[in-house]
Amino acid sequence: MALDHALVGVMSEPVERSWDSTAAILYALGVGAGADDPTAELEFTTENTAGVEQQVLPTFGVLAAAARTGRRLGDFDPARLVHAEQSLELHAPLPVAATAQVTSQVTGIHDKGKGALVTSENVAAVDGTPLVTTRSAVFIRGEGGFGGERGPSDEWRRPDGAPDEQVRYRTRPDQALIYRLSGDRNPLHADPAFAARGGFARPILHGLCTYGFTGRALLHALCGSDPKRFGAMSGRFSAPVLPGQELVVSLWRDPDGPDDALFQTSTADGTVVIDRGRFRLR
Repeated sequence: MALDHALVGVMSEPVERSWDSTAAILYALGVGAGADDPTAELEFTTENTAGVEQQVLPTFGVLAAAARTGRRLGDFDPARLVHAEQSLELHAPLPVAATAQVTSQVTGIHDKGKGALVTSENVAAVDGTPLVTTRSAVFIRGEGGFGGERGPSDEWRRPDGAPDEQVRYRTRPDQALIYRLSGDRNPLHADPAFAARGGFARPILHGLCTYGFTGRALLHALCGSDPKRFGAMSGRFSAPVLPGQELVVSLWRDPDGPDDALFQTSTADGTVVIDRGRFRLR
């Protein structure tokens, strides 16, 4: 069996997903919170600072809506799978601790020639009320050519002119080792031999770690650091990041939509690592 196309459109049974204060803090540390100034983001990195109420970084919603359903996409070498796209929509601010019911479905398997693009949607609900919706895509090399449709195209284009704002964060050399403690134990991000099978000289940073760094930049630059104002973000992973590299998040505010912005994330040498970024305030 290659890819299981019968999965498309089939909703999973609800799966329970729980998190607590410690999980929220560990995630924040995994995406660099407090690294530049340990006192700057205490609401995300501590739970017992006087006068500071703990809050949850909005991009933690991707983990809150992640759950193992027991369904396999098919038989293929997992080293050939890379995270291609990710979107996040928050219906309410994330609680510090909760138990959610997560449902998921594969929404499409698209033929990209040299590989297949598999898209999916997850919804996490608490007490029957949707909390967060995530949509993602993975690219699986070598699984294309089955004669399917290529899927929809995205008309996103980089705005002319300089960004309205840029935010710079440097990742740690051990960033992937910290981030993996939030649950993604893919050896691509820790095991040199496994990374070599995927064509990488050494383990790379999790795409969702780069996504979390980017979400922090959007939160502080566009939301006044208030998670309640963070509505949605989406982007396409276009190149890998190596732990220790600097990330540069470029933001363009939309003059026709004051609550919207476009963004790109690049490394210091200008390589774009998250492309076609969109952000929406609540």
